[in-house]
Amino acid sequence: MWSDSPGWLVCASALLQSRKLLPLFDRILIRRVVAQTKTPGGLLLPEAAQTKLNEGVVVAVGPGARHPQTGAVIPVAVKTGENVLLPEYGGVNIVLGKGEEELVMYREGDLLGTFSK
Repeated sequence: MWSDSPGWLVCASALLQSRKLLPLFDRILIRRVVAQTKTPGGLLLPEAAQTKLNEGVVVAVGPGARHPQTGAVIPVAVKTGENVLLPEYGGVNIVLGKGEEELVMYREGDLLGTFSK
């Protein structure tokens, strides 16, 4: 049987690792910016002294919400790659696979703003 071969198992695990999450409606997938662990002088900061930054980079964007009366799609205001200001609380934490980084999903209305370059 072909499912008993080790090659099939390798292909299945590679397929699971290559999955891509595409948000629906007005949801936005964000990678949080990591706080610095060193001071400019080279001292290492303990985890208790590190602050949680309210900044992130947009990884993926949904197509947009639907207008309640007309049903037309209202496009999302942010684009992939933009830096955004996040609320202190909220969002849904998502880990796509073992050893993967943690991403956060927000609705467009929950974002506080974008940073200009």
